[in-house]
Amino acid sequence: ILHPPCFSWCIRFCLSFKRVDSRTIYVGHRSCPANEAFIPPKFCDNRIVSSKYTVWNFLPKNLFEQFRRIANFYFLIIFLVQVIVDTPTSPVTSGLPLFFVITVTAIKQGYEDWLRHKADNEVNKYPVTVLEDGRRIRKESEKIKVGDVVEVEENETFPCDLILLQSSRDDDTCFVTTASLDGESNHKTHYTVPDTEKDLESLNATIECEQPQPDLYKFVGRMHIYKNNREPAVRSLGPENLLLKGATLKNTQKICGVAVYTGMETKMALNYQGKSQKRSAVEKSINAFLLVYLCILVSKALVCTTLKYVWQSKPGQDEPWYNEKTQREKDTNLYLKMFTDFLSFMVLFNFIIPVSMYVTVEMQKFLGSFFITWDKDFFDPEIKEGALVNTSDLNEELGQVEYIFTDKTGTLTQNNMEFIECCIDGFQYKYRDASSELDGFCVTDGPVNKLQQKEREELFLRALCLCHTVQVKEPTEQRVDGEVLQTSEALRGFIASSPDEVALVKGAMRYGFTFLGLESKTMKILNRNNDVEMYELLHVLNFDPVRRRMSVIVRAISGDTLLFCKGADSSIFPRVRQEEVERIRMHVERNATGYRTLCVAYKYLSAEEYAQADAGLREARLALQDREQKLMAVYNQVETGMSLIGATAVEDRLQEEAAETMEALQGAGMKVWVLTGDKMETAKSTCYACRLFQRNTELLELTVRTLEDGGRKREERLHELLLEYHKKAVQDAPPVKAAVTRSWSLTNQDYGFIIDGATLSMVLNSSNESNSSRYKNLFLQICQNCTAVLCCRMAPLQKAQIVKMVKNSKGCPITLSIGDGANDVSMILEAHVGIGIKGKEGRQAVRNSDYAIPKLKHLKKLLLAHGHLYYVRIAHLVQYFFYKNLCFILPQFLYQFFCGYSQQPLYDAAYLTMYNICFTSMPILAYSLLEQHICMEVLLDNATLYREIAKNAMLRWGPFLYWTLLGVFHGLLFFFGVRYLFSNPALQDNGQVFGNWSYGTIVFTVLVFTVTLKLALDTRHWTWINHFVIWGSLAFYVFFSFFWGGIIWPFLRQQRLYFVFANMLSSVSAWLVIILLILLSLLPEILLVVFRKPRGPHARQVEPKHTDTLTFPLCFTTFLPLFLDAVLHIFVVKRGWLLLFSIMYFSE
Repeated sequence: ILHPPCFSWCIRFCLSFKRVDSRTIYVGHRSCPANEAFIPPKFCDNRIVSSKYTVWNFLPKNLFEQFRRIANFYFLIIFLVQVIVDTPTSPVTSGLPLFFVITVTAIKQGYEDWLRHKADNEVNKYPVTVLEDGRRIRKESEKIKVGDVVEVEENETFPCDLILLQSSRDDDTCFVTTASLDGESNHKTHYTVPDTEKDLESLNATIECEQPQPDLYKFVGRMHIYKNNREPAVRSLGPENLLLKGATLKNTQKICGVAVYTGMETKMALNYQGKSQKRSAVEKSINAFLLVYLCILVSKALVCTTLKYVWQSKPGQDEPWYNEKTQREKDTNLYLKMFTDFLSFMVLFNFIIPVSMYVTVEMQKFLGSFFITWDKDFFDPEIKEGALVNTSDLNEELGQVEYIFTDKTGTLTQNNMEFIECCIDGFQYKYRDASSELDGFCVTDGPVNKLQQKEREELFLRALCLCHTVQVKEPTEQRVDGEVLQTSEALRGFIASSPDEVALVKGAMRYGFTFLGLESKTMKILNRNNDVEMYELLHVLNFDPVRRRMSVIVRAISGDTLLFCKGADSSIFPRVRQEEVERIRMHVERNATGYRTLCVAYKYLSAEEYAQADAGLREARLALQDREQKLMAVYNQVETGMSLIGATAVEDRLQEEAAETMEALQGAGMKVWVLTGDKMETAKSTCYACRLFQRNTELLELTVRTLEDGGRKREERLHELLLEYHKKAVQDAPPVKAAVTRSWSLTNQDYGFIIDGATLSMVLNSSNESNSSRYKNLFLQICQNCTAVLCCRMAPLQKAQIVKMVKNSKGCPITLSIGDGANDVSMILEAHVGIGIKGKEGRQAVRNSDYAIPKLKHLKKLLLAHGHLYYVRIAHLVQYFFYKNLCFILPQFLYQFFCGYSQQPLYDAAYLTMYNICFTSMPILAYSLLEQHICMEVLLDNATLYREIAKNAMLRWGPFLYWTLLGVFHGLLFFFGVRYLFSNPALQDNGQVFGNWSYGTIVFTVLVFTVTLKLALDTRHWTWINHFVIWGSLAFYVFFSFFWGGIIWPFLRQQRLYFVFANMLSSVSAWLVIILLILLSLLPEILLVVFRKPRGPHARQVEPKHTDTLTFPLCFTTFLPLFLDAVLHIFVVKRGWLLLFSIMYFSE
């Protein structure tokens, strides 16, 4: 037989297993009721862990992640083959570059993770105050447990998610800023749980709430308060009672709260997520080029393996007298030997795959991202912040954008609201003319009753003063000679989560009604007669984007209960009497062309109506399951049968240089789509102001209004309009050349497309699957042929759907989304590149973006200048890497035809190892960071230059084929040029001959100098860093060759290059062939630079304007052709003495 307390605990224990979507918390770890057995539930501790590795798992986990990359895994296999199989090259040649790449990447990732560990420790070791048994105990933050009562003082951050139990303020509230969570610096009001004990030591309570979930603005729970063996009191808990970890306490001396979510279960931790891995077009091109070079590698190995056995099939070639086979070699299986030889050739030629390119590309992206952060033009003095780079992997993608999807409010506009005018019962009111006058747009029956109109005015202004969530920030007192001066009411500050609420309260102040604040559930208003009116705040029906309205229920001193409601016209008009709508509708439609409009309504509630609404609201707020749906049902029930009073018009001004920015982006060939939740008229006026729509632009409208015009079914009308617009914008439109901008094609008709959310749902989610696909294709083709597209009344999910639809369309165009609010996060994450604006709607967009900028105007330089240069730099880097490795390996392949396919390496192992790591890596890295083939001023002035690199122009198969053929040409020239020199074996003054290592060293010397000077010829923007790395790399190669070959190294079993380099340079013939081959290799490039005619608008200026850059190489490229012309004239035309001397020398 179970004791009753134990029995009840067992039931609750079993239920907790059944209902896993909620948790029970014991406040202060005390059992409730006190006679029940208490077993503390297990929750996670308060440690925050954002790091990826630990000391113990760093090495295996990091190595596993790195070898998941195909290139790293490939080189690991090659290294293992070299270790296991008898290959012609040392395992060091593959192992050392691979080790270098793995080590550099591991150090970078380890350092980043160490920074995360450091940040975690700062948070976890932060001292906090916990109340235990009536004592205040200082603990480290990580030791807080769920159920602990925590004390937080002013300006401290909350160490975990707390339910507010007690506040030092008299009205049982506290003020909080959540800037670290969502960027909102406004003070938010939070409320204590009603009926809690003042002495928390005697509080016996349990909290039942939902399991942790990441939504910052949602919380559902209830609190059971036990007193003296009576029935427990139940109080609802919502977001207004929850203090989030990371938020800061303001204007409140101290608070006490109970921990409900700790550590990685707090909302802040659940919102922390690594940025999604987005692959750039350049990375996809690299993978495609790698496949081509891998095929070349396999082909070379197959050709050499086949020719080896064909050659050895001839008599005497398989086993010459000087190289007889051992018995073990004779007994080896032929096919196994062929496979081993194939692997050996793969190892010999594997350097054609540039493993070091990956680490160079990664360093280029990481270091290059700092140029965006350091750009002073991106610094905004208002917020004292500059640009932010969250993802450096997409720098080059900024130069490939084809579609821009932008939010309107806060992105194109400032989200800085100003009250312009209002309309009350058909009368228009403006600040410059406070007296009412009959508006000519409205028709009224009979004369105007002045007294009645005055009552309506005051009712409207009271609604503005009461229907909001604004907090009053009192002005500071000024004292002179000990006396307090009366401060002006105009200095009174208001704090709200939405700027348009502050604008409406300030607008009411202009007409004589001032909101004084909220004290102990009492709202105070100062009316025109300077009398203070007081209203008891009974309920707030919060705003949400589905209802698009908010309401308050208040009780006046007279005892009347009123409901005031404000919201969008589409949500208010169906809930008021239709005869009232006609007096206001024309004002709303007129003001909607440039302003944000809200309609205001009210309703008197009888005692029975209020009692029913109050009971419904309280019951819904206590629900743990489906609380939002139940609240929505009560809201919709009480917000019916209202009377419409009037409407307001608030202006949201354009962002600085918004029109110029949009015009420049369109001139660069980008299509701009505006995705907004605002009304069509407001959004359309913004598009005209931003010059997305011009006066001659023909607007193609596909909205609910146009679907209802035909008097037929919406589905049929939708199909008809889509076909009509498709014929007009696509079929009948003349083909537009890619280089022609809108401003130059005035003969062609420009089209703009407008669609709303309801119609878009019909297009994307038609009842018929085949129709849906057809509608989507028609819609997409129409939009792609329009200069700008406006999508209004969009839900956040629809924004993401549109971006995804365009992103996955034919050609896979590169998309960019830009926004400033939480409703833009979905489209920012969906696009190839996401840009967040540090605006007034929080920092959710910034946190989830790839790049963040303070203002819209900065997007122009980010794309047209930085994006252009980033793409050109990394495209050149990729092509150059494949080119120089092809130059490197082709002579090795050709050498096999002259050494009996014996897998004899042409280069020394040191050269094989150092070529990509030291000799040729730094110049291309410096080029990819600093190059400006066109200076930024010209790029910004000529937006059409952006078109020249569009659609991955520099990494297409055409440029790739050019670089490949150039590499083949240089490789052939290097090998056969040196072979021609070696046709006379006696190349030294003493008659000694050069060996095969001298041959390879001469080829390698020509190779290093040629590929480095080729990069010098390509460089247009010279700095001291370019000079240092280019000439320094060549000097280092010479120094290393002397040093490596001039010392006997005890750890080497054989030293192939001992004094080879020094002997080589002692030969005049070697000097001559090295210089000639370098000049001949670079001659086509030099002639191309000299004789290529400048084209395009940037032809006037390809040199940078900076005066501190060094221009010696530019002069070098100017005078070198003249020098070459003279030399070639002597050599070829007049057959001068130098050529004659060389021929005589070779014939001796």
